[in-house]
Amino acid sequence: MNSTSRTVTWLAGLTAVLVAGTLLAAGLQGVRAERTGAPVFAFLSWNLFLAWIPYGLALAVVGLDRVRAPGWLLVLPGLVWLLFLPNAPYILTDFIHLGAIPGAPLWFDALLIGAFAGTGLLLGLASLYLVHHVVAARLGSAAGWVLAIGALALSSVGIYLGRFPRFNSWDVLADPGRLVDVVLFRLGDPLGNPFLLTFAATMTAGLLGSYLVTWAVGQAVVRRPIGQVAQYGG
Repeated sequence: MNSTSRTVTWLAGLTAVLVAGTLLAAGLQGVRAERTGAPVFAFLSWNLFLAWIPYGLALAVVGLDRVRAPGWLLVLPGLVWLLFLPNAPYILTDFIHLGAIPGAPLWFDALLIGAFAGTGLLLGLASLYLVHHVVAARLGSAAGWVLAIGALALSSVGIYLGRFPRFNSWDVLADPGRLVDVVLFRLGDPLGNPFLLTFAATMTAGLLGSYLVTWAVGQAVVRRPIGQVAQYGG
């Protein structure tokens, strides 16, 4: 099996695992909705849909890299990927709804939210793994890790903005004024919100730990660089 076939097979297997997680989460939600007569956790499906966007964009980046597209063609999907990346681990914060909505045993709702949150987290980590490889192949290992750690830190801030000020990824276009006002206000007093600092630091540490595990597993499974440049660049 040549390198291209091996990469396609590996990506197909990874996508199949993520689809299976999505179907499991949807199935659990369907069971709850049927038993209670109300799809009260429907927002989890929307959140998981948003979590698929960065994974799809990461596949696009890998595809462009595999056909040796110039770097500037990867910038736009890369920026949109970074913008939507926080949506994937954001579902972890939906555990705040655990126990708040009656109609099912607590253990079932924990399993339900966990299925959505776990799949969302895996989508985010997998997408980062793919983009990390492309950046490392083109710009070097150090640049790849700068991208990975920086993306996780920015995602942590993005999760905060989504959970508390209630911003969405598309507010960059739909409501840029309010977003800029909030960002400039916080930059003017960066230490004025201890909760934000604690939340971002804790979330970044947790995501980084999860990503290091993902990286180690990925390296053991893939064994070869995903980036096309790494194969023809020496």
